[in-house]
Amino acid sequence: MGIFKRLGDILKANINDLLSKAEDPEKMLNQMVFEMEEKYAEAKKQVMVAVADEKRLHNQYEKAKKQAFAWADKAKAAMDSGREDLAQEALLRKTQFADTARGFKEQWEKQKQATESLKSSLRQLQRKIGECKSQKQLLIARAKRAEAQKKIHETMAGINDSGAFATFERMEERVDQLEAEGEAAVDMAELEADTLEREFEELDKVGVDEQLKRLKEGDATSDLEDL
Repeated sequence: MGIFKRLGDILKANINDLLSKAEDPEKMLNQMVFEMEEKYAEAKKQVMVAVADEKRLHNQYEKAKKQAFAWADKAKAAMDSGREDLAQEALLRKTQFADTARGFKEQWEKQKQATESLKSSLRQLQRKIGECKSQKQLLIARAKRAEAQKKIHETMAGINDSGAFATFERMEERVDQLEAEGEAAVDMAELEADTLEREFEELDKVGVDEQLKRLKEGDATSDLEDL
């Protein structure tokens, strides 16, 4: 029964605690399942031995019972033949085989009960191992997800510690400043262009005013002498 206790200890182990201590949860879980299957194979062999013992005891019981009935028939045949001495001897043999049969029957019934208990335990362990194998992939997925989250957190913490985000914010502010300065330069250039244009317009206006003055004086073609 020790093998069943060992398997029970494995199945009752705290998986989360094992995962927290294992460098490689997937490898750890695979090793656990492998160990369970090995122990299960050993337990199965023990159950097979117990079943064989049960069958052996049952066969011995059947043989002894058959002999007891056979000697009972011989005792009756001897009595019918008037051989009381042979009948007595046959009855002694019948009694011996009957006692032997009862002994084998008692042992066989006890062995049968123990074998059924072992079979039930083996089936239960088989189900438990099946459940562990089914849950193994889920546990591995959980472990990988937890590891990924841990790495992401460590990466984010490393970036924060290095001041990378703060540097990006400063660069963003610097770019904003450069854009503002560029826009201001454009505005100033446009302002200067507008001023220059107005000055030329003033010059043109002066020319028109002079022509109007000459027109009033009766000279409308003096500015066309070079044509």
